[in-house]
Amino acid sequence: MDMVSSSPRTSTSSRRGRSFCLRSMLMVAFHVAASSAFSTPIFQETATLQRTAPSKTVGVEIELPDFDEMFRRIQAVSPLARLAVQGGGSGEGGGFGAVDDTILPEGQKWKNLQKSKGKLVSQIDRIDNFQNLGPPLLRWRASMKGPCHGMAFADFIMNTDKRQMWDPQIESVCELYPIFDLDAANIAMGFGKFGDCKKLGVGYTKTKAHPIGISPREQLTLCGIQEMHDGSALIWGTELEDWHDHLMPAGERQTRARSHLFSIALVPTGEDSFDAEYSLQLDFGGNLPHWMTAPLVLDSVKSMFGVAQPFFETDGSEEVQKRIMEEKIQGEKFVDRNSILFTP
Repeated sequence: MDMVSSSPRTSTSSRRGRSFCLRSMLMVAFHVAASSAFSTPIFQETATLQRTAPSKTVGVEIELPDFDEMFRRIQAVSPLARLAVQGGGSGEGGGFGAVDDTILPEGQKWKNLQKSKGKLVSQIDRIDNFQNLGPPLLRWRASMKGPCHGMAFADFIMNTDKRQMWDPQIESVCELYPIFDLDAANIAMGFGKFGDCKKLGVGYTKTKAHPIGISPREQLTLCGIQEMHDGSALIWGTELEDWHDHLMPAGERQTRARSHLFSIALVPTGEDSFDAEYSLQLDFGGNLPHWMTAPLVLDSVKSMFGVAQPFFETDGSEEVQKRIMEEKIQGEKFVDRNSILFTP
């Protein structure tokens, strides 16, 4: 016990050494798990096999996914997400400087589309027809200036006004059914195994008709935000299945688009900088060829980083810092967090 005590004389190098050893062991375990990362279904159609949790709308239950499987998939395609979950890779020299790019998802190699350290989006990669689902798996990497904050970054995806700043085809995006008790999600995730779940709910997205002839699309997804102890964050989403269609809002149904995989990993690289990795496999639905839709997705996400950067660096930096401080205070008080853990 004395050898791992928190002695004032414990050197920074020894602590980093222990962190590196732990991360190395986790990486070995992940190499084994990655080979079967996509073999298990995320949701269960059979009601008796489902794990559900109540939403804030009375009578509406949310089916929770197999979180182990879902986060394995995300970590298999996003080295930065893997670093965020496993820890030990934040701060100076961390982020992309500490990722392991040797682990390939399902053994498939990435094709590099862009690599330039001088640009905000420094790297873009793709794997065509990933998992034989049709559309390519795309991955963007960017090094950002400003405070690292998952909830603020997620606004550029989940808030209609901010989403329309870079995605003019969006008509609306909203959270239909937020989970009633975040700790129900954290229990299902294994409490701390994937950080702390700060947001989870069923979301709905509807797009406008595209000028090149693409009709409106809609999506129904389960999305969430994880925060890690070192300030890293993971924004994630997975498309809900056909048996969840009763959760769709009222109105005329549109052609269904599907995000087979979506995640944004954020890892702080300093007090005022962070690395971001966006991974997405999006199927537009219908009979649209993927060679036509993939470039639209690629350019759209690139523009998102261009809109988000000035917000984090200057325009919204003070606002983000204020949110960080407020959330820290709220977290310490456990205010506004309904929890089954505090139920007598």
